Amino acid sequence: MAMIQTKNLQKVFTTDEVETTALNGVSIEINEGEFVAMMGPSGCGKSTLMNILGLLDNPSEGEYYFLGKEVGKVSERQRAQLRKGSIGFVFQSFNLIDELTVFENVELPLLYMKVPASERKQKVEAVLERMNIMHRRNHFPQQLSGGQQQRVAIARAVVANPKLILADEPTGNLDSVNGEEVMKLLTGLNDAGTTIIMVTHSPYDAGFAHRIINLFDGKVVTENIKEKFHV
Repeated sequence: MAMIQTKNLQKVFTTDEVETTALNGVSIEINEGEFVAMMGPSGCGKSTLMNILGLLDNPSEGEYYFLGKEVGKVSERQRAQLRKGSIGFVFQSFNLIDELTVFENVELPLLYMKVPASERKQKVEAVLERMNIMHRRNHFPQQLSGGQQQRVAIARAVVANPKLILADEPTGNLDSVNGEEVMKLLTGLNDAGTTIIMVTHSPYDAGFAHRIINLFDGKVVTENIKEKFHV
C-alpha cells in the first residue's frame, strides 16, 4: 500500500527580485515498509521535498497524499497534528536540546502527545535500551560523542513508534565507524516495519536502501530499484 504519493509537486520560492523553482513536477510513490534513498547534487530540491513529505511545508502546486489523505494544502496546525506520532525526524546536526538530558530529549515527542508519565518512562527506557544508550540516560548532549548523539536523535525519532522516519544526511557529521552503526540502526528499524526516506550524498549509505530516487534541478531524473547490497 502506498504511504506517500505525490503528483506533479511544484515548489517556488519568491523574494523581491527573484523566483526560484525548487521542485518542478515531482511525482513519486513510496510504499509502506520501503527504505528509499534520495540523492542528487546540492540545490537539486532534496531538502525541499523532504520538508514537504515531512509536513513541515506545503507545495506551491500539485497533490500530496499521505496515508491516503490529500495533505498538500492543509494548514500548519493540521500539519502539526498529522506529524504527531506518525513521522519521526533524524537530522545531520542531531538537533538535540543541550539543556535536557538524554532521557528528557527522547521523552519530548511523548510530552507533546500528552502520554502519561509512567507510560513515557517505560517507552523512553525501552528505546534507550534498543539504541544501546541507556547508560547515558542522565548525560547531556555535550557529554556524548557524535555517534552517541545520533543514537539519541534516532531514539527520539522512534520513541512514539512512527510509521515514517525522514533522515536528512544522518551520517553527515559522523566518522565511518559511527556512520556504519547509524545505518545499521536505520536498517534494523526498517526490517521491523518502519518506512524510511533518507537524503544522502553517500553512495555507500544509499546502498542500504531498497530504492534510490535521483533528483536534479527539482526533477526526478532516475529511479533505481534494487536489492540491498549491505548486510
